[in-house]
Amino acid sequence: MNRDQAAMIEDLAPRLSPRSIVTDPDAIAPWLVDWRKRFRGAAPALLAPESTAEVAAIVAAAAHHGVALVPQGGNSSMVGGATPPPDGSALILSLRRMNRIRRLDPASGLAVAEAGVILSDLNDAALAAGRRFPLTLGARGTATIGGLVSTNAGGTQVLRFGTMRGLVAGVEAVLPDGSVHDGLAALRKDNRGYDLTQLLVGAEGTLGIVTAATLRIVPAVAARAVGWAGVASPHAALALLRRLEARTDALESFELLPEESLRAALAHLSAQPPLAGRHPWHVLIEATAGEGQGDPAQLLETLLGEALEAGNAADAIVAASEAQAQAFWRLRDSLSDAERAQGPAVQHDISVPVEAMPDFMIDAASACDARFPGTHASGFGHLGDGNVHFHVRAPAGVDPVRWYAEDAPGITRFVHDLVVAAGGSISAEHGIGQMKLGELARLSSPARMAALRAVKAAFDPQGLLNPGKLVAPVLARAAPTP
Repeated sequence: MNRDQAAMIEDLAPRLSPRSIVTDPDAIAPWLVDWRKRFRGAAPALLAPESTAEVAAIVAAAAHHGVALVPQGGNSSMVGGATPPPDGSALILSLRRMNRIRRLDPASGLAVAEAGVILSDLNDAALAAGRRFPLTLGARGTATIGGLVSTNAGGTQVLRFGTMRGLVAGVEAVLPDGSVHDGLAALRKDNRGYDLTQLLVGAEGTLGIVTAATLRIVPAVAARAVGWAGVASPHAALALLRRLEARTDALESFELLPEESLRAALAHLSAQPPLAGRHPWHVLIEATAGEGQGDPAQLLETLLGEALEAGNAADAIVAASEAQAQAFWRLRDSLSDAERAQGPAVQHDISVPVEAMPDFMIDAASACDARFPGTHASGFGHLGDGNVHFHVRAPAGVDPVRWYAEDAPGITRFVHDLVVAAGGSISAEHGIGQMKLGELARLSSPARMAALRAVKAAFDPQGLLNPGKLVAPVLARAAPTP
C-alpha cells in the first residue's frame, strides 16, 4: 500500500464500519481476477460500503488523496471492466453490501434497487408482487444492478424490452468529487439540459459510481410458449422473424444458432435434440402473455404451422411442458460453455444492423477461415437485435498461451474490421472495459473519441474512477492469460 492509499484508509477508518475496509490479501484475492480469467490485477485494499453516504465518503477521500478506485459488483465482466490494474495503484470499491431493494411498486411499475442487488434476487422480489424485471442473462445469479446499469447490459429479451438503458428510469450516483447525484425520480418529462442518468448508463464506472437505480418492472408472465425451429439459413431465420413480428407483439426472444453449435451443446449436456433430423440453422423462440391475454402456445403453434406451409422453416415444435421449455433454453444458455470445452477460442461480442446479420454470420465466418488457416469461426446470437456472439476457435494442438498472445489479437482486429465495414459495433452488450480499449480508439471516428474523452475529463479530471477502462488513460494493462 502506497503512502496516499494508507493516508486515505487512515482518514476513512473512523467514519466507516470495520467491515467496510478489507486489507486481508486472502479475502481480496478472489476479486482480483476477471470472470474469464484473462486479466489479473492487484489491490492493497477492498472497500465495501453499506450506504450511499459511505460511498460518498470514500470517493471524496479518494479525490482528496489522489487514489484511484475500481468499482465492482458481481465481478462478471466479460471484458476486464472490473479488474484493478496489476501495479496495485487502485483500490477496489465493492458495492456488493449495498443489496437492498428500497422500493417495489407494482402499481407504478417501478422498483428502486441498490447497486449490489443481484439480478435474480430483484426478479424474485418482483415476481412475488406480480411483476418482473424483463432482463435476463447467463450471469443472472451473480450480476448486480450497478454493473448492469454501468455496462448497459442486454440479454435475450432485448427484442421486446430493449437494453438496460431503456429499463432505467433514474439513477443515484456518487460523482468523482464525492457529491451525490440524486436522479431516482422517474420523471416522464425533464428538460433540464444534459441527461445525467443516461450519461451514467453504459459509462462503466468511469464517470460516477452508481449506487441505486429506478427500474421499470412489467406484469409477470401468466403463460409462455417456447418453440424450436429448423431453418435453411440465417436469411430464412430472418424471414421467419419478420413473419412472426407482423402477426404478434408477444415475441420476447428469437435466438439463432448453427447446427454445429447445437451439436456441441447437446454433447456438453448429454441431451437430446429438440427436432428429429439435422438442420443447417436453428431458432429458439419465446412468446409470452399476461393475465387474460390468451394462450401463447396456441398462438405460436398456429404461426409456426403457417411458417412451415410457407417454407420459412423446415421443421418446428412448441414445447409441450415447462420442463421441455427449460430444456430448450438450457441448450441455448450452454452454448458458450460448450464451445469453450472444445478448446481455445477468441470470443467476440459484436452487433450489426439486423438486416445485415444473416450475411455477416456466413461471410465473416468464411473470411476468417480463409484468412487464418486451421481456425474455425462460427456465430450465434440474438437475431432480433443484431447481436452476434462470434467465436474463432484455435487450430487443433496449438499452445493456448502462445496462441492467445500472438495470434488472437490479429484475429480480433480482422473480425472488428469486418464489423465496422458492416456498419456495426465492436461491443454489443459487454462493454469496452480494458479488453477493447485499444480497438475502440483504433476504429472510432475522431469526433466520437474526442467527445468521449471530453466527457470523461469534465466529470473526472484526475482520472481516478476505473482507470484504464473505456477511454481513460491506461495506468497499467494486465497481460492476458488463457
